[in-house]
Amino acid sequence: MAFTALRVLSASHQHGVIVNEIDHRILGSKLDLFHQQQEGPGMVFWHPRGWALYRVLEDYVRARMRRAGFREIRTPQRLARSLWERSGHWDKFGAQMYALPGRSSIEPSTDVDHNDAQALCLKPMSCPCHVQVFNQRIRSYRELPIRYSEFGACHRDEPSGSLEGLKRTRAFVQDDAHVFCTESQIEQEVARFCELLRAVYAALGFLSITVALATRPAQRAGEDIAWDRAEASLAAAARAAGLQFDILQGEGAFYGPKLEFQLADSRGRKWQCGTIQLDFVLPERLGAQFVNDENVRDTPVMVHHAVLGSMERFIAILLEHYEGRLPVWLAPEQIVVANISDAHAPYAIRAVQVLTNAGLRVVADCRAERLERKIIDARGLQIPLMIVVGARDERDGTVSIRKRNGDQLTLPLQEAVTSLSREAGWPER
Repeated sequence: MAFTALRVLSASHQHGVIVNEIDHRILGSKLDLFHQQQEGPGMVFWHPRGWALYRVLEDYVRARMRRAGFREIRTPQRLARSLWERSGHWDKFGAQMYALPGRSSIEPSTDVDHNDAQALCLKPMSCPCHVQVFNQRIRSYRELPIRYSEFGACHRDEPSGSLEGLKRTRAFVQDDAHVFCTESQIEQEVARFCELLRAVYAALGFLSITVALATRPAQRAGEDIAWDRAEASLAAAARAAGLQFDILQGEGAFYGPKLEFQLADSRGRKWQCGTIQLDFVLPERLGAQFVNDENVRDTPVMVHHAVLGSMERFIAILLEHYEGRLPVWLAPEQIVVANISDAHAPYAIRAVQVLTNAGLRVVADCRAERLERKIIDARGLQIPLMIVVGARDERDGTVSIRKRNGDQLTLPLQEAVTSLSREAGWPER
């Protein structure tokens, strides 16, 4: 991979909005991660470096979800409005949903009928889709809990004035997960989620977490008796998981109460990201059933949860938390290999190949520039590790490593691979 120096942006305005130098929008341009433009309001153009960061975060969460017992699925982007009506999402979110006519209703020179029950809607969330997977056959109580996860691409027609870089977009991806279980299994599933969330947040550098229990909103689905059970069950499960929580009256989801997890960033700002929701309503509305231990059909409880929430928003929080200086394991490019002179370029390329084969994210800087310029440019891109190779390194089969904290050492190439792989690997949390 060739290295390209980037112009560092110092502008304090983007699209008329005042931002500071550690705002994720400035960092996104400065570090060549992503951009947004007027032709795609609320949408994101991921650049190679930004997409590398995105995929590292996604792959890490995916692996943690798999270890927690979830099986990943993929569901459609467009579904008939009739499904969203049955689930209740049309009444709640219809004004924010993108609806397209069903092909059979399209006739030349006719207007689109937005009231068409078969209009295809871009999904604003994935939960009704996961119920469809569950519903493909009758389940036994012995199969429960069943856990599905999905990096679900969602679309919501947010007001233009509320859009804010990656923090509020119209197209985003959620790390959606849903558990179908019995009431007796709620406590263990909440505990499983809390353990997962704490581990992921700690690995990402967020150690301060506060929790709140959001109760029934004024506009809601389901009977009060179901809400009484759901709120009591979720509160009991939270206490059993060792959580202390505040109460947010009336802030629950329209189908059930939820626990909201707020993390604090390096500037003391709090962000609500993770959430776990207890739902006695949606499974019944969409006909989810299992055969219980008395050989009678019963309705499962549905537990919704997300560790990060929106992938885009969480990346914005990460960038601002670290002020662009991401830890080695998250950095889009972990290592840049620079040659001192043209004569050492082949050895630099060989080192890049060896490190890349070991699974490290490496870029070569073999430009006809002075070493000082290469160092400055690598620092500008916040690449945490730099390897410099010259005549002595080529002769001895070594590499000279420079770390972000100023440490320098020289190691044989294969020893460097082992050392750097250990330093750049996923954190064990």
